[in-house]
Amino acid sequence: DAPSPPKAEWIRLHWEQTRRQGDGALLIIDEIQKVPGWSEQVKILFDEDRGTRDIKIVLLGSSALYLQRGLSESLAGRFELLEAHHWSLKEFEEAFGWDFEKYFHFGAYPGTVGFADDEDRWRHYVLNSIIEPVLGKDILALHPINNPALFRQTFELAVQYPAQIISLQKMLGQLQDRGNAATIKNYLTLLEKSFLIKVLQKFSGAVIQTRASSPKIIVLNPALTHAYQTTRRLDTDSSWRGFMMESLVGAHLLRQPNTEIFYWRDGQAEVDYILKSPEGLLALEIQSGTRRKTNGLAAFSKQHPQARCESWNFQRCLEFMKTGNL
Repeated sequence: DAPSPPKAEWIRLHWEQTRRQGDGALLIIDEIQKVPGWSEQVKILFDEDRGTRDIKIVLLGSSALYLQRGLSESLAGRFELLEAHHWSLKEFEEAFGWDFEKYFHFGAYPGTVGFADDEDRWRHYVLNSIIEPVLGKDILALHPINNPALFRQTFELAVQYPAQIISLQKMLGQLQDRGNAATIKNYLTLLEKSFLIKVLQKFSGAVIQTRASSPKIIVLNPALTHAYQTTRRLDTDSSWRGFMMESLVGAHLLRQPNTEIFYWRDGQAEVDYILKSPEGLLALEIQSGTRRKTNGLAAFSKQHPQARCESWNFQRCLEFMKTGNL
């Protein structure tokens, strides 16, 4: 975090010190994205050691977009990607003793724990210390975006539609600045790559149809939504609570390995989540709040009789978020 970031040779210096430790040595570099040309330097050093030395290199960074660009452009085939997800309910219970309601209201950022009793300070921290660095430093500083104001509006709108299917044209109609559907889609992709939201597509046998469907927004951390909505809405609006609960379960489902997640809709029939894995299809309905849905699973089962279909009540959702067991 020096005012002037080190040059790429700084990586070589520490790499060579690690080499002198012998086989089995471990080199960990944090905030690697702050070193200009880091991926090219790592590629050179890695290839020098390939097949001759047994040292382990761990690269950490808070700028997901910049890391992904370096990995894809320079280090293809040379790395294993380990994602650090947002903190789960179980992790927050173990670390801070929070119960579900507190986690549901204030989300999963450890830095906010000390502000949970003062919602104004909590919201200020989330907006300025968490959201703004990602939007302003990680995305806007690294990607050419012609309309930063529209980009910010897209993020604020997206996180206020948790677990809802929303057409890009409808989003455009609610944004103040001009844009087009392709621009909004690109903005959502950038937000997704930054691990703020997940955009689910409609489950279909046709890939083209799936990609052209209206997206369903999963907000990966409740704090991102409640930075723009009062947490008290969870206690007064049961329909809103249902959407938030569905989104929170979806965020935990996205942790499942080797699994693709979609939603499904055919006419009025809808299924909240379709999980596609080597084990087959799992169709899930999340029953919470007043948003009771009964015909979606039956309709999906008729079209896909091989699928396993389940309806989860609050207790089942809670069990899954604590254990991760499907």
